[in-house]
Amino acid sequence: MADPLAPDRHRQRDFFVADILDAVPKDDLGTMEHPMFALRAGDRRVRRYEHKDSSIEIQPGAKGLATQNDKDILIYCISQLVAAINRGREPSRVVQLTAYDLLVSTNRRTDGDAYMRLQEALDRLRGTTVSTNIRTGDTRTREGFGLIDSYRIVERDGQERMAALEITLSQWLYRAVESMQVLSISRDYFRLRKPLERRLYEISRKHCGAQPSWRASLATLHLKSGSSASLKRFRQHIIEAAESDHLPDYRMQYDRAQDLVTIYSRSPKGALKQIQKSLQL
Repeated sequence: MADPLAPDRHRQRDFFVADILDAVPKDDLGTMEHPMFALRAGDRRVRRYEHKDSSIEIQPGAKGLATQNDKDILIYCISQLVAAINRGREPSRVVQLTAYDLLVSTNRRTDGDAYMRLQEALDRLRGTTVSTNIRTGDTRTREGFGLIDSYRIVERDGQERMAALEITLSQWLYRAVESMQVLSISRDYFRLRKPLERRLYEISRKHCGAQPSWRASLATLHLKSGSSASLKRFRQHIIEAAESDHLPDYRMQYDRAQDLVTIYSRSPKGALKQIQKSLQL
């Protein structure tokens, strides 16, 4: 049977890139909680999402909506900013990086096609417009913004591929980083092949964390995922994911009778809490 996880493409790393990878991958709470990214390429629908007192409208740019895989770029930028803050450095909304480090850190190939796909992802992030009232930091306002404000290719290599980049994050996302509204995620997140699997991991990390478990109706999980599949087809995706059982840090169980999904933490801390809870019953 084929490995459900993509291979670790960069096990042998030079010293400099290994140091870059010491930055633990971080994801922001806002986009972990709410479905801001398309789960398939070429999606050009205007998407609207409401949950409790939060609302989002996401409009595609000329090249379509930014995808869950495009989000790798934001995760990399957030991770670098948090690492800088932890080292006592002054963060900046303009993130300077090298394309090669980003590709290696997010477990992507480093051939010519990978650089082309990276530029396409940047264009989708720049073109996708979000209007939302979701709070970041201490601020809740109705805002419209691109997922990134801009990007600039600072330097190209000998094959005219982007080498050095500057990415300007939206003020909305930058506030989330400044206020440390972020969570560490597994490096194996970047080995998940399917966008829906990545989204399910984010939801699991946000809602279950290191607790023993978290439960939601299939309909709620469908809404949170941002999937455009029918509920019937989404149910089948969940059953397949639960049977495959390869989400990093978490496992899923589907209850057909109640149409509920329970997510369990694989961590010893989560298991210990589950034992303590059972002893109190």
